[in-house]
Amino acid sequence: EMQDLSIGFVPLLDSAIVLAAEAKGFFIEEGLKVRLTRETSWSAIRDRLAVGSLQAAHVLAPMPIAANLGLFPLAPKLVAPIALGLGGNAVTVSAALGAAMEAEGDESDLDPAKAGAALKRVIAARRAEGLPPLRFGVVYVFSGHNLELRYWLAANGIDPDRDIEIVVLPPPFMPDAVEAGRIDGYCAGEPWNTMAARRGVGRVVTVKAKIWRSSPEKVLALPADFANDNEETVAALLRGLYRASIWAAEPENHPELAAILSEPGHLNVDRAMLEPLLSGTLAISETTERTVEDFFLTSAKAATFPWQSHALWFYSQIVRWGLCDHSAENAEIAKMSYRPDIYRKALQPLSTPLPGASLKVEGALKVPTPVGASAGGLVLGPDGFFDGRTFDPDQVGAYIAQQKSGA
Repeated sequence: EMQDLSIGFVPLLDSAIVLAAEAKGFFIEEGLKVRLTRETSWSAIRDRLAVGSLQAAHVLAPMPIAANLGLFPLAPKLVAPIALGLGGNAVTVSAALGAAMEAEGDESDLDPAKAGAALKRVIAARRAEGLPPLRFGVVYVFSGHNLELRYWLAANGIDPDRDIEIVVLPPPFMPDAVEAGRIDGYCAGEPWNTMAARRGVGRVVTVKAKIWRSSPEKVLALPADFANDNEETVAALLRGLYRASIWAAEPENHPELAAILSEPGHLNVDRAMLEPLLSGTLAISETTERTVEDFFLTSAKAATFPWQSHALWFYSQIVRWGLCDHSAENAEIAKMSYRPDIYRKALQPLSTPLPGASLKVEGALKVPTPVGASAGGLVLGPDGFFDGRTFDPDQVGAYIAQQKSGA
């Protein structure tokens, strides 16, 4: 089996366990020689996976689903056998829009409902004045950023296709685009929200961890044929990443992890900006910080488990916004894009707690809850959506119909 691997990543906080696994020797200890390749855009990652120059990559959680549904050019068949953490995203607006939202009642507490209501009033006022729609950036069409931004807006009565304009930009370009007035806001992973806030050009108004709590942001994707032909190599890769996820979760390791992330070949960002983010403290303006519970998790709450209910929720939103049609076959393709069976088999030698189920009702856990697992000590939740809705993966069609109807 192939043991020399090229793995792609985009410079983001949520590439942490990939970078840590290489830097701390977890890959080597599993018998793998890994070469990391830094990319600036998700389209580059997509294309390099498609042509075979990468054996695996840190990718947006909906990307394997979109690939398997044939929704982008040269779409390779992909599998996602491990998540790379929970959370890590935020919504940032320009300083001017942030001030306008504050005047309309936003209290700078990152509450999605308050921020959304204030934004809706700003949009209505701009429309009355004949001003053009606000423009928001997302990092890719098939991204949690796009789908969760749309969910947040729609739940607050803002039509993301009519009331605003959404454009695609690579995450490292976002702060400059806001400063130049090319966009009015964006949804991106850290540290690109903190960077805009620290520079005084933007203000963070809400975060992924409050829009959809305990939700995945990135997964590791591999071409399906490579995964099928190299089972032992893939298992070793998952073990290396899992061990790195535990190391990265320990607070005493955060200074070293921030130093690893800050390296020029990695994020190339001041480690002093990165370290607070690892414990959930982010700058929301030039002078203000907030600490968010479960802002970015690498290990707790089964953070690396590839829940098929997560895949089906992303699929429901892809259908909701007209990016593909719903069918039982498409739902099954989406579900099987995430592979908890590969995860379980790979991690068996580590005697780690593994969820017994592969799907769960998203939003059902209101408090931290011990759950059945193959070993003791697994706690999940709280999880779910800021508007109080739940997602039952056994009722995908009804959920899509309800959301499309606006009910």
